Amino acid sequence: MMIRSKKIFIAVCLSFFLGLAYLSYDISSKTTFPGSKSQLKERLKKQYLRADSVKADTSKAVQRP
Repeated sequence: MMIRSKKIFIAVCLSFFLGLAYLSYDISSKTTFPGSKSQLKERLKKQYLRADSVKADTSKAVQRP
């Protein structure tokens, strides 16, 4: 037969590990794997570097949205 303090200790341990498991799941669901994203240089090129729409441009500038 278990004594009362041992039952309380087991209940606290169980609740701690369940809380830890929940927090781990919550954090992991909000993050993405680093390999799934394209690299920063590739994302910047797609987003910011577009060719000029004017063919007779003498400044050779890059358009920015």
